[in-house]
Amino acid sequence: MQDLFGNPTEAGRSGGVGQHLPPASEQADQAAVPLAARLRPTSWADVLGQGHLLGEEGPLWSALHGGRLPSIVLVGPPGTGKTTIARLLAEAQSAHLVSMSAVSAGVGDVRRVVTEAGQRQRMAQRTLLFLDEIHHFTRTQQDALLPHVESGLLTLIGATTENPSFQLTGALLSRLQVLDLRPLIAEDLSQLLDRALSDSARGIGSRRLRLDDSGRELLVRRCGGDARAMLNALERAAEGVADGAEIPFAVVRQALNSPHLLHDRAGDLHYQILSAFIKSMRGSDPDAAVYWLARLLESGEDPLVPARRMVILAAEDVGLADPQALQIAVAAHQAVAAVGMPEGRLPLAEAAIFLALAPKSNSAYRAYSLAAEDVAEHLQLPVPFHLRNAVTARDRQRGFGQGYQYAHEDPAGLVDHDHLPAEIRDHRYYQPTDRGREPEMRKRLDSSNARREVLDPSEGMNQQPN
Repeated sequence: MQDLFGNPTEAGRSGGVGQHLPPASEQADQAAVPLAARLRPTSWADVLGQGHLLGEEGPLWSALHGGRLPSIVLVGPPGTGKTTIARLLAEAQSAHLVSMSAVSAGVGDVRRVVTEAGQRQRMAQRTLLFLDEIHHFTRTQQDALLPHVESGLLTLIGATTENPSFQLTGALLSRLQVLDLRPLIAEDLSQLLDRALSDSARGIGSRRLRLDDSGRELLVRRCGGDARAMLNALERAAEGVADGAEIPFAVVRQALNSPHLLHDRAGDLHYQILSAFIKSMRGSDPDAAVYWLARLLESGEDPLVPARRMVILAAEDVGLADPQALQIAVAAHQAVAAVGMPEGRLPLAEAAIFLALAPKSNSAYRAYSLAAEDVAEHLQLPVPFHLRNAVTARDRQRGFGQGYQYAHEDPAGLVDHDHLPAEIRDHRYYQPTDRGREPEMRKRLDSSNARREVLDPSEGMNQQPN
């Protein structure tokens, strides 16, 4: 197990690890260290974009100046400074910092950290445990941390890109302060580019390279707020360019020719993009619908996922305003299953645009919800006698089927009797809107309701059989 800087941890080791990286002359191969790692801030004043946490009004201001540090979890996208903030907090606290990745660490590693922390505590030294990707810890592993975080033996600094409310147990979450990091904005990223180009010791300033405005804008825009991704692209673009020259725009673009779209098939971003996709179609915005569909598909999402969502939306949000919508959504789902990708993008895009522009009605959804409420409220209401099939002679003797009207015998195809149990005979679930096809359906419904008469209970159609 290693601390944040790759040094082996030892039981009883004295002194904090809050020290700057060794100078270049003491490093075996400084050139092999990625630019993003070399430019990691060494003081809180150098951290960009997180003033809401590190500024005078921020929750970490006191801890960065030697005040008490509670156990925290840092939540934010990649490349926003979670590891850097953990390091700076350890320096400010004069604490021993142990860094682990939850991807590879287990309960045994936690126990070793606890043992060493107990030995340090006897020498009046605190232990900070930085647990990267904490959302990968299982419930059992998280439970192993609880008593030691509770007692203060360990000050936990968790880092995650996921929603901690879903990924961390309630018991552990109640002992942590959740702090959200923000993606870096264009001004922050441009400032970081200036540092990289001008810093001779840690950046590439000794090469006196330059970026034109178009190259700078492309790097900033395509990194998605991820400082590490931007610096990695800059480092690739700088390779092979002569010292003192301007990095050509084409070279910058080539360094970004395979941009990484953030996406996770079970995390927050997955559901956020799906939500935006659905709400864009519901809101009749075909451009936004196609954009969010492309975000899903270009990041490698299973195409059947948005296809299934469109089938649901066609029934829930377009509904009877345009019954053809469900047919198109189901056809798109079947087409994708049949032809796969990348051709499957076309039927999906066609369906998304159609659904976005279709008239909207959730009357079927509302009708079912109201009917389900009555089912739950009244439970097993008897089926009216006139709606029961008279299969046997005894059924006919008891009155099953008496008074039932066969709709096809009426010129208008309508009947006069009710179809609901007597207790809810006057309940109405379907309320058509004035959009799309539903005004036509409203006329049909009004005609049907007008023909329906309240039957005399003495006729026995709704009485419970003996």
